[in-house]
Amino acid sequence: MAKVKTAYYCQSCGHESVKWLGKCPNCNSWNTFVEERNTKLSTAHQGWAAQNGQQSQPILIQDISVSEEPRIKLPGIELNRVLGGGLVAGALTLISGEPGIGKSTLLLQLALKLKNKKLLYISGEESEQQIKLRAARISEPFSNLYIYTETSLDQIFLKLTQLQPQLVIIDSIQTIFSDKIESSPGSISQIRECTAELLKYAKTTQVPVIIVGHITKDGSIAGPKVLEHMVDTVLQFEGDSNHLHRIVRSLKNRFGSTNEIGIFEMQTSGLKEVTNPSEILLAQRDEQLSGTTIAATMEGLRPLLIETQALVSSAVYGTPQRTSTGFDTRRLNLLLAVLEKRNGFKLGTKDVFINIAGGLKVEDPAIDLAMVCSILSSNEDIPVNPRYCFAAEVGLSGEIRPVPKLELRIQEAEKMQFEKIFVSKYNIKGLDKTKYKGIKVEPVARIEEVIEKVFA
Repeated sequence: MAKVKTAYYCQSCGHESVKWLGKCPNCNSWNTFVEERNTKLSTAHQGWAAQNGQQSQPILIQDISVSEEPRIKLPGIELNRVLGGGLVAGALTLISGEPGIGKSTLLLQLALKLKNKKLLYISGEESEQQIKLRAARISEPFSNLYIYTETSLDQIFLKLTQLQPQLVIIDSIQTIFSDKIESSPGSISQIRECTAELLKYAKTTQVPVIIVGHITKDGSIAGPKVLEHMVDTVLQFEGDSNHLHRIVRSLKNRFGSTNEIGIFEMQTSGLKEVTNPSEILLAQRDEQLSGTTIAATMEGLRPLLIETQALVSSAVYGTPQRTSTGFDTRRLNLLLAVLEKRNGFKLGTKDVFINIAGGLKVEDPAIDLAMVCSILSSNEDIPVNPRYCFAAEVGLSGEIRPVPKLELRIQEAEKMQFEKIFVSKYNIKGLDKTKYKGIKVEPVARIEEVIEKVFA
């Protein structure tokens, strides 16, 4: 007979307690503990692996044969880049993102394009008719794709044994439940148990499994933190519903780099890959306007040219406003303090509004110099040459500091036909400027030099 135990779990981090607590001692969240009944499984119920006779055995390390992991090449180049070359056989991949961002569309589009594999798409949130309507909107020819709407883990494993697919997609893990756990779907224990069973299935059959995970209101993946430790790959699907661009970012990857991103554009027919994001993110202007500069930033290992916009005006409501979109407000306050203290610009009585064009959120300090120039350009109402680019960090004493991967930034600016790029003079040691024929590398040491060369 199964033993029933009552425990309290934090819905934010999964911390377990024998009694209810108002504040979680692990993540400091308030009112997140819920009561759950956990059933201790008997020996007759040991999960999928035991039921199917799949038991691992100890082996000497010198007897283990090592070979390159076989991968399933996905259609397109963006997802393959993020995953490190494709899906590894037996890998469990978790993709998360905000509601309506396009997770289901991305996975359904992937499944429809992968025509030489038998795929099973398991949906616990939508009916077959809803999925068929989305597939028709994507306008991809129907492939060897099976749709199964089920939330019971036991029934899912039964169909997996019968169908034996080569790729499994589950949308979403929060809707799947196991009859062996006496708690509702989406609870901590259900998510942990179902993910563990899916992990056993993927590793024993060498079939890759992709699961969709919801996120909480603060942007973290819903469920216990152990969920991210159990899976092989964690992909974050980012974007703003008010903009078209979407970014797939690798937060964890046991089979590749976590410094890669994939960029997509949301269209009525699905998600379209963006192979040259710099060309799309840079606005095409017919006239020069003040308050706009171009920065060379890095998203992982990928260089991007982005447009930084600033608007500086007199504060008519007393307290000056500091508003930024896509840029850290604390970093903005730091740069404004540097300009006022070190360079004498009276910005303490001005409203300052900052925006990163295209709906991107950038944390790279290399856009500091471009942001400073856009603020000064708007304050003095002097436009910056649209063929100038900036890639440097600004220090507290007004010095121009070096940034990593400068060669990639210069190459991207040269490819986009910029005339000049401003960098830190401490960043050009060992840099061969002669190999950049189409762009001039301009070293600067302090903000005063930048002002003289840009606004002269």
